[in-house]
Amino acid sequence: MRHASMLVTLAMLVAAPRYSQAIDWPQWQGPERNAISREEGLLQQWPDNGPPEAWRATGIGRGMGGVAVADGRIYTTGDIDGTAWLFALNEANGELIWQAKIGRGGEVGRIFTPAGPRATPTVDEDRVYILSQHGDLVCFSTDGQEVWRINLVQDHGGIVPTWGYSESPLVDGEKLICTPGAPDGTLLAVNKMTGQTIWKSDVPAAVERSSQQGDFGRRRRRGNVGRGQESGASYSSAIVVDFANHRQYVQLTATTLAGFSAEDGTLLWRYDPVAAQISCSTPIYHDGYVFASSAYDGGGGLVKLSTNANGHVEADEVYFTTYMRNHHGGLILHDGCVYGAAGGNEGGFLVTMDFLTGDILWRERRAPKGSLAFADGRLYLRAEGGTMILIEPNREQYIERGRFEQPDRSEEPAWTHPVIANGKLYLRDQDLLLCYDIAAQGDEASEAGN
Repeated sequence: MRHASMLVTLAMLVAAPRYSQAIDWPQWQGPERNAISREEGLLQQWPDNGPPEAWRATGIGRGMGGVAVADGRIYTTGDIDGTAWLFALNEANGELIWQAKIGRGGEVGRIFTPAGPRATPTVDEDRVYILSQHGDLVCFSTDGQEVWRINLVQDHGGIVPTWGYSESPLVDGEKLICTPGAPDGTLLAVNKMTGQTIWKSDVPAAVERSSQQGDFGRRRRRGNVGRGQESGASYSSAIVVDFANHRQYVQLTATTLAGFSAEDGTLLWRYDPVAAQISCSTPIYHDGYVFASSAYDGGGGLVKLSTNANGHVEADEVYFTTYMRNHHGGLILHDGCVYGAAGGNEGGFLVTMDFLTGDILWRERRAPKGSLAFADGRLYLRAEGGTMILIEPNREQYIERGRFEQPDRSEEPAWTHPVIANGKLYLRDQDLLLCYDIAAQGDEASEAGN
């Protein structure tokens, strides 16, 4: 009887529906900076008109800044009347809790560039860090009080990229990492509690050309370099990599992909072909390999990290491809495949390639150029025109599981990446923030678990 009872209990557990596991999205590209959520219990197929809208919020100003979700609050940014603001909203209903001044707002550089911040706030315990389009790096408490501020241009000699600073700050231990693109150092590490300088990278990686560049460096067509881009600051955000007892920060600058020592900012290695002045996507690291991609004159490339006889880290090219030219939409690594939207201003499509070989597995124009996130076995593609598409990842073919058109679209490209947190999907379009309920319910939850 006892054995039979245990079998019945086990069967009930196996058959029980899987409910959404609450997981925040506290920074750019989520908890692990790879655009992947570990959340489960989400809709595997969308209704014809898409998932239900839970709420919407307005009044967050102009901008392309991303959304961070942490501890019941949503943080994002926007310009109102020439000032850049950080907003804290209630996760339950989108109502404003507080707003705090980041600094000067407005357009940067080109006249067709939308006004407003571009970066995603970084939430770390009881503090929020944000970088404005003009280089104001500010730390706020989670109750909206300013703790410290610096300016990457005025305080650290940074040169604003052509379309404004767009990097989302990286917090690692006691350090906060950002990319001023100064002539005397590309990366900067400051104390996250005080803003005091810990180190600047001792080699301006985007200025000095590597003698180890080799034949692959000659593949690139060198276009005109825009204002400030000689310094190396572009539009990507750094990641943390641990390899062979070397903790490093990997960043895609205007002219190179590079690894910097976390201890003192020393340049460890560099790889040039993938950068194209307008470098937006965050690199991918997995098991000793680093992949990065840019559109325009760049491409996609994989390097393998190793250590030489002196214990120094080196990076050797595995492959380079022009079939993965990722503009701004990010890259997802799943089950040995890299998924990314390829193409610059000329349009584009979703590309799937083998991570280790670079072989193109398929390309699909029904999934246009846009930005990607991943959760619970599904890719979330937000097309630049505002269409939202749910895709089942597959090495062999494109499998679509639903799509819908974002309502009340602005005239600006939908460049803000989708965010998945705590059973919700967030889409930001300038002054509008939309929240959709994507948690599976009832029979849907049971089907999602099978």
